[in-house]
Amino acid sequence: MDPTMLIMLALIGVLIIFMFRNGKKRQQAMQELQNGLRPGAEVMLQSGIYGTIENVDEEQNRVTILSGTSTLIAHRSAVAQIVAPVEGETEELGGGLAPDDDPAFGERLTDEDPIAEPKIDDRPTQGDEPGDTQPPKA
Repeated sequence: MDPTMLIMLALIGVLIIFMFRNGKKRQQAMQELQNGLRPGAEVMLQSGIYGTIENVDEEQNRVTILSGTSTLIAHRSAVAQIVAPVEGETEELGGGLAPDDDPAFGERLTDEDPIAEPKIDDRPTQGDEPGDTQPPKA
C-alpha cells in the first residue's frame, strides 16, 4: 500500500474514534440532565421558555412546567438545561467538596491572617530632614 493511503486510513480511523467518544459524552450529559429533573428545579426548554418543574411523570416521560401564570406539559427531552437545581440536590452532589474560603476580589485581609503587609520604615532618610537644603548627590 501507498504511505499516503495509510495516513488517510489512519486519519479516518481517528475521526471515527472521536465521533464515538463525543457521542458517549453527549449521552452521559443528557442522562445527568434527565436525572436532575425534580419538582422545584428551574429549567429552560429548547424553545427558550423558562419555568419551574411542578411534576415529573416517569411513565409517560412528561414534565409539567409552571411558567409565569401558564402551565405547560412537555416531553422530558424538551428540557434543554437546568438553570437552578433543587436545593436538596446540591447538598448531595457538593457534600464532599471543600468550602471556598478565599477572600473575594478587593476584600481586605484581617490581622489574624498569616499574610500581612510589610511594615514601612518611617525614619527620615538622608536629605529628607527639614533642616537639609542640599540637593541629593547624583
